[in-house]
Amino acid sequence: MLGIKELIKDREKLEKRLRAKDPEISLDRVIGVYQDHCQALTELEELRAELNSASKKIGEAKRRGEDITPLHEAMTSLKERIQQKTILTTELEAQNHDLLATLPNIPDEDIKESLDPKDNVCIKTWGEKPNFSFTPKHHLEIAEQYDLLDFKRAAKITGSGWPIYKGLGARLEWALLNLMIDTHQKNGFTFHLLPHLVTPEMMYGAGQLPKFGHQLFRVKDNDYDLYLIPTSEVALNGLHYDEILEESDLPKLYTSYTPCFRREAGAAGKAERGLIRIHQFNKVEMFCFTTPETSDQIFNKMMASAEEILEGLGLHYRNMLLVTGDMSFGAARTVDIEVWLPGQNRYYEVSSVSNCRDFQARRSKIRYKSKDGSNRFVHTLNGSGLATSRLFVALLENNQKSNGRVTIPKILQPYLGLEEL
Repeated sequence: MLGIKELIKDREKLEKRLRAKDPEISLDRVIGVYQDHCQALTELEELRAELNSASKKIGEAKRRGEDITPLHEAMTSLKERIQQKTILTTELEAQNHDLLATLPNIPDEDIKESLDPKDNVCIKTWGEKPNFSFTPKHHLEIAEQYDLLDFKRAAKITGSGWPIYKGLGARLEWALLNLMIDTHQKNGFTFHLLPHLVTPEMMYGAGQLPKFGHQLFRVKDNDYDLYLIPTSEVALNGLHYDEILEESDLPKLYTSYTPCFRREAGAAGKAERGLIRIHQFNKVEMFCFTTPETSDQIFNKMMASAEEILEGLGLHYRNMLLVTGDMSFGAARTVDIEVWLPGQNRYYEVSSVSNCRDFQARRSKIRYKSKDGSNRFVHTLNGSGLATSRLFVALLENNQKSNGRVTIPKILQPYLGLEEL
């Protein structure tokens, strides 16, 4: 969430940056409602002052033996006006809060202004695309050959877009997850296993609500009102919801494994069949709480940890600095790490690392006590480290051989106990 005072103080500049994310954004209403709230508060305080004055006059009139009926009537009228004004201020405060909650984070100053993802900037490449002496197979062909996946029975159980990994497929998926967890732990991230359901407050704090409610899976009945997590970022951010941390305890570097659930996945056509876009996928997440002074340094550390995994697997990738219009709602800066998928003949994102600055911390009331004794908002950062579904695809498609076998990267062999499929 953005601070209303900062928006008013530097309105022209900030409104321009917000429109670089969403051209429809206007600060007219949110600032107007805030000013109405301030005016109503002022009027409420004036009415309360009048009430105190009227109370004193009644006391003085009683001591003099005067008729206080007119004064009582005036006080009753004042109390009614105070009640009405109190309701108004509460309503305006809620409106102001709700309007602020719909505004996305402000992009960093150096982020290119564009609404077109084609303008994303490649800032790094590693490795090269594989050259095949044969026509490379799509991962679904390879999966069928080795009986790695079962979409047909998954559809019978749950519906389309929900994969089943089986046999070597399940083992390969689990090997990838363990490799990633071990890598991040080695790099200083504390491993967590988290709940897969969270409260609406946690969704709001992470910036998923109210904007993305239609994309989430919800469990609501007489006993529960919970959401399936679209990413463990939501639960990791919630670990310190409404807490004040000590500066000496920062940064806090966390990692977790969870399945992720998203309604919008699986909506694409044949070009994104198989594991490319699904409703449920596995992901190892990185999440950090830190001070503003060190958040850029932590961002680079998260990038390096994700890159280490891809380089260890020998997968060609590129890093894309996203333009303003392609960033997520809560991000001030995002770099997508994309791997080359021969079966799709294009790059696909396997990691997205974002610095949200203090945006999530404001929504989640996560602060730290600085050395000077003041309470400041932390900076939060999140990054996939990595999402396995497309990584699974990348391993199959990039490591296939002309004889139909698939080479297992050396770094993964101890986890799987195989050199090839």
